[in-house]
Amino acid sequence: QVQLVESGGGLVQAGGSLRLSCAASGLTFRDYGMGWFRQAPGKEREFVAAISWGGGSTYYADSVKGRFTISRDNAKNTVYLQMNSLKAEDTAVYYCAASRIHTIKREMYGYWGQGTQVTVSS
Repeated sequence: QVQLVESGGGLVQAGGSLRLSCAASGLTFRDYGMGWFRQAPGKEREFVAAISWGGGSTYYADSVKGRFTISRDNAKNTVYLQMNSLKAEDTAVYYCAASRIHTIKREMYGYWGQGTQVTVSS
């Protein structure tokens, strides 16, 4: 059974940083592209960042480019999202997801975590 478990969310002041982690099990991690998405109240789930199987290629949403960094450790079956210079508009539930391809398209991700709340106070 595939499990993706996010951690690292919390409450932070604007301008601060958080590092999210997502531990994967039940799948051959190195065979999957990994992504981070987020969903704010009343809004659709949106793409944040994605990383390829070996970590050599990354994609970012324009809203987070230059502030967020996605990385992965295939030895630990874990993907990370380093979030710096956080803004109030980054407040959302953050989800990690796994896809057989390297993509920004939400519908191509077949496995999802339960999400972790990130709240940025202004």
